[in-house]
Amino acid sequence: MTDLTTALADTPVIAILRSGSARHLTTTADTLHQAGLRAVEFTLTTPGALDALREYAGSKPSGMALGAGTVITPSQAHRAVEAGATYLITPATCLDVVVEARRLGVLALPGAFTPSEILSVRRAGASMVKLFPASVGGPDYLRAVLAPLPDVRLVPTGGISIEQAPAYLSAGAAALGMGSPLVGDACEGGDKDALRERAAALLDGIRA
Repeated sequence: MTDLTTALADTPVIAILRSGSARHLTTTADTLHQAGLRAVEFTLTTPGALDALREYAGSKPSGMALGAGTVITPSQAHRAVEAGATYLITPATCLDVVVEARRLGVLALPGAFTPSEILSVRRAGASMVKLFPASVGGPDYLRAVLAPLPDVRLVPTGGISIEQAPAYLSAGAAALGMGSPLVGDACEGGDKDALRERAAALLDGIRA
C-alpha cells in the first residue's frame, strides 16, 4: 500500500482514468507509472471500474497510489476500499463519504469550489480538498481562496492543461488532478507513446 501523501510528494499529480470501458485502465496506469507519475484514480462512472481496481491493486507497481474517483455514496466508498482503493475522490461535498472514508481508514478528497464548501468538508475530516471545477476560476481563484485559508491543501481538478499545470502549483496547489489533457485517448486503447510524451511534458513543466 502506498500512501497518497507520499506519492504526491514525489510527483504532485493524480491522473484521472475515465472511460466507457475498464478494459485499458490497468495498462494506462502502468504506462503512467513508467512515465514517472505515482497516483491514479479509477472513476466509478467507468463500467467495470471496481473489477479493474481490484485487479490493479493486486498487481500495481511499487510506489503507485491507487484511488477511486466519482465516489458519491458511503456504499460506493465501502466497495471501492474493499476492492483496494487507498483514497476516495468525490465530485461534490459528499460529507457522508468523508465520514465513511475516515471510518474505513482511508483519505478522502471531496470536491468543493466555494470557501464555504471547502471549510465544510475540511471540518468533516478531509485532509485534502479537490477544487472543482478548477478551470472556472483558474490559478487566480486558487490563490484568492488560499489567502484566507492558507492551511487547506487544495487539489485543483478539471480542465487543467499540461501548459497550465505549473501556474496552479505556483499559486499554491498541493497537487493537481488531471484527466483528458494528460490521459487523452489512452483509456480507450489509444497511443501509449503519445501518453508517455504528454506525461514527460507535464513533469518537465512542473519540475522546471
